[in-house]
Amino acid sequence: MTLLALGHACVDVYQGAVAALVPFFVSERAYTYAAASGIVLAASLLSSVVQPLFGALTDRWAMPWLLPVSCVVGGAGVALAGVGDSYALTLVVVAVSGIGVAAYHPEAARVARAASRGSHTAMGWFSLGGNLGFATAPLLVSAVVATGGLHASPMLVVPGLAGAALCVAALRSGRRTAPATGGTALAADGRDDWPSFLKLTGAIMCRSVVFVGLSAFISLYARQRAGGGEVAGTAALFVLYIGGAVGTVAGGRLATRFGRVPVLRWSYALTVLAVAGVVFVPGPALYGCVALTSAGLYVPFSLHITLGQDYLPRRVGTASGVTLGLAVSVGGIASPAIGALADATSLRTALAPLTVLPALGWLLVRTLREPGGKAAKEAKEAK
Repeated sequence: MTLLALGHACVDVYQGAVAALVPFFVSERAYTYAAASGIVLAASLLSSVVQPLFGALTDRWAMPWLLPVSCVVGGAGVALAGVGDSYALTLVVVAVSGIGVAAYHPEAARVARAASRGSHTAMGWFSLGGNLGFATAPLLVSAVVATGGLHASPMLVVPGLAGAALCVAALRSGRRTAPATGGTALAADGRDDWPSFLKLTGAIMCRSVVFVGLSAFISLYARQRAGGGEVAGTAALFVLYIGGAVGTVAGGRLATRFGRVPVLRWSYALTVLAVAGVVFVPGPALYGCVALTSAGLYVPFSLHITLGQDYLPRRVGTASGVTLGLAVSVGGIASPAIGALADATSLRTALAPLTVLPALGWLLVRTLREPGGKAAKEAKEAK
């Protein structure tokens, strides 16, 4: 699980790196907000479309080789994003990176579920690795691009190569303890609960739009609201991402004590107030609101994955592809609309509608119940 979590950190650097590159595209290439957000869309769109496909494939066949290959593909796409000045080329290579990230998550979640023997606490540590990758991305991008410009982006391939090596090591270690099997090998007894899964997916999509929207524009917004130039923007993005690492650990512990579904409800309710603070609170207090938003968005992160897998016990790969991939990356589809609204009005006006989405997510999760069988028993005992 340690090797898998570290590999997850390496590949998720590239989900965070795209948003971290946005301010540099704006400053060096004079992109509009809408054009810059189109790059975020390119990374998310193909990823969103193909992720369920990879999930369905892993339900039928074990494809552990996808882990190292996808790390390299994800890294190569971002590494080429700063090469040349062609907007079209940038869109293509970022989209390729998104496909690499999409290929990674369903199979990685299946392997992690096998390694954790179905423990949602252990899956929390696996998710933590990805959150740390997100948190590292703005620091890594800033260190490379701020010193060498966008043309230094090929150096960003290093985490992908490291992630590939870690995944190979994790797979070799796993073979010594258990044979590789398809996702259905771990399917629990019982029927798939599609209505609950679709409600959960809708809530995750609401969360996704908020997170991707803030990821794309919080750096630019912090420069306007808190001052401090580039440092202020990088700091705000780092707080948004590192708060996710803390929130994921807290989410596992809170779920052990109170149950997964109640923690989801509280998290979405907290996020409504926190996002409102980000939009309307000026000055340095903005960073505190960003931290609370990050916690609200990430406390339920690993719980989304395990709940999705338990709602679809016979389709673990599909559930992983949706909860860990599709529903998370689909937020990028909304980013051009946010960018276009910001161009027409202001960033503050464009970000204000994000306060409504966590409330919609809360309405969806408030009707959820713990999945039947083992999951329900564990939740009852946790209470």
